[in-house]
Amino acid sequence: MKVTEHLKQAKDQTQFTFEILPPLKGQSINTLFDEMDQLMEFKPPFVDVTYHREEYNYKELPNGLLEKQVIRKRPGTVGICAAIQNKYQVDAVPHVLCGGFTREDTENFLIDLDFLQIDNVVALRGDAVKSETYFTPNKGGNAYATELVEQISDLNKGIYLDEALQNSAATDFCIGVSGYPEKHMEAPSLESDIHFLKKKVEAGAEYVITQMFFDNQKYFDFVEACKKAGIHVPVIPGLKPISIKRHLSLLPHRFHVDLPDTLVKEIISCKDNKEVRQVGIDWCIEQSKELKAAGVPFLHYYSMGKADNIQKIATAVF
Repeated sequence: MKVTEHLKQAKDQTQFTFEILPPLKGQSINTLFDEMDQLMEFKPPFVDVTYHREEYNYKELPNGLLEKQVIRKRPGTVGICAAIQNKYQVDAVPHVLCGGFTREDTENFLIDLDFLQIDNVVALRGDAVKSETYFTPNKGGNAYATELVEQISDLNKGIYLDEALQNSAATDFCIGVSGYPEKHMEAPSLESDIHFLKKKVEAGAEYVITQMFFDNQKYFDFVEACKKAGIHVPVIPGLKPISIKRHLSLLPHRFHVDLPDTLVKEIISCKDNKEVRQVGIDWCIEQSKELKAAGVPFLHYYSMGKADNIQKIATAVF
């Protein structure tokens, strides 16, 4: 079932959803299921599955030259989505990236998803790899999320890269995209970021999931700014509880988010990360309750592979 159909069925009742990471290469899928089992009691209508693009290492050869080696630390997004739908009977929503894909790779990836009867995708540009200062698309790949959305929308119309195909079957993906209440780190302004978000919606995106935020007013202001810009698709809030003291510097640097002074002071006063984790849980519970009272369609949690803190939050909220 499509995310938009789940929205209609919700009937103004906020639902719980979450996002997972594929296991590291070499780990069993059961390590993922063990974490997910703690959250399935809250009956999520769908579960997002991230896609992690390749990384590069350089190995020095005996002759002194460097050999580029491609490493993919978390493979298996498509297989995990199929396994989730089979095991839990809920919709799995894979992330599809521009980075690491040619347009033909993307088309073949989407065909696999269609064959597995996976109805939803989240279209993302993806981040630069560690060896890049700025994001660089693959040769023959999509450079922007808008282009990726356009390609998926074309497949939904039966338009493939090979124009010679006759009587080609149309896919029927529901397309989600990301939104940034505090703007994307590379955007010159929030206004310009919303301008390009609207382009993604015009290209075929049917809903938006936000980057994490820790001040709900940022989300409410973002939704209003989107409406004023002519964006009228659902905007789903994405939440992540802080769990370690290092997040005070890591999250603002990596995700371009502000942390409220009250939250910062509480975390600084913690003796250890166990106390930090509890502060993060309590803060996210209050965020969630306020957002739920405001009538958001879903509360979407970034689990980052660990479910115990999300389970405690969901118990208090749902």
